[in-house]
Amino acid sequence: MQSYENLKNLIDGAADDVAKCAGGNKAAGTRVRKSMQDIKNAAQDVRKEVLTMREGD
Repeated sequence: MQSYENLKNLIDGAADDVAKCAGGNKAAGTRVRKSMQDIKNAAQDVRKEVLTMREGD
């Protein structure tokens, strides 16, 4: 499932900025918020793909 792989990559890519944000880096916090929005949208894509697979059965 390509959409799931995309979701995993987005989560892995956000890890460094999450750590920086926890350390007090405000710019990293902005990047984390943007990454979380992208992750939310990617998760929705996974949900749609799973629903499509389920309906095809």
